[in-house]
Parts: sequence; C-alpha cells; structure tokens
Amino acid sequence: MKSERRFADLSFEQAVRKYADTVTGVCVMRLQNTADAEDCFQNTFSKLWFKSPDFDSEEHLKAWLIRVAVNECADYMRKNRRAAVGEAFREESVDFAFDRSDMSWALSRTPSPYRDVLYLYYCEQYKVKEIAVILNKKENTVKSLLKRGREIIRSIYGGEER
Repeated sequence: MKSERRFADLSFEQAVRKYADTVTGVCVMRLQNTADAEDCFQNTFSKLWFKSPDFDSEEHLKAWLIRVAVNECADYMRKNRRAAVGEAFREESVDFAFDRSDMSWALSRTPSPYRDVLYLYYCEQYKVKEIAVILNKKENTVKSLLKRGREIIRSIYGGEER
C-alpha cells in the first residue's frame, strides 16, 4: 500500500481545496491579471507537491502557501517587467470584475507593498505579527504600511484625510 503525502494532516487535494481561494486572492491582488495569477497559483501548489515540506499545523501550511505565492508573483513580475510596465496602468489589464463597494476594487488601485499588507490583514484576517513573518518585514514596517495603506484606500473612496 502506497502512503499518501500529507500536509499538516491534509491530503494534497484537501490542501488545494482548502487554500485555493487564499492563494488565488494573493496572486490576483499582486498581479492584477487572472491569467498570470493562475500561472503563479499552479506554481505555488506545484512547489507544495514537489518539495513536500513538513508543517506544524494548518496555519503553518497556510502561511507557507501565502509566502510562496508572494514569491512566485514577485518572480513572475521580475521576469515579465517589460510587458508589465506597459499594462500596469491600463484599466483593461485587470480582467476581473470590480465594484466600488468591494474592497478588492480599491486594493487593485493600491501600490503593491500596501496592497499585500491590507489584503493579509483585512481579507485573510492575519495579525500584524503574523504578516511580518509571512512578508519577512519588521512589525513596525507592517504597521506603517497598514496606516499608509488605509490612507490610500480612504483617498480612493474619496474619504477625508484625518
């Protein structure tokens, strides 16, 4: 009998099902393009399969997947810099629907370092300390990015500066 790979007591299929939305969200928020996000999504889960790291818990697995997804997106942007520069500011490059009442609409208009922290804090419900570990930043840096990111979001929605 062949033993099945386990990731924090989940099968590979269970891990993909459980964390697909999280990894997709990270990739789409970073790349602003679903086709590119799909590539990074696949690369993230391929790394999980082939590297088969040991995880202490499902939270550890989730944090690892987010970190790998962030790195995959950064690698993708580095490799495709020329193409991305031309498309970065064109509304058409974002091929998923937005509504002004949806936070993803505002996050898509927020510069990357702020977008990452805001997404992890508000959408994935991570605490500042956890975000610092995932993004390999100091806690005070994360707090500053959150504060400035909130100001950017407020200005995007037309709110008053405090």
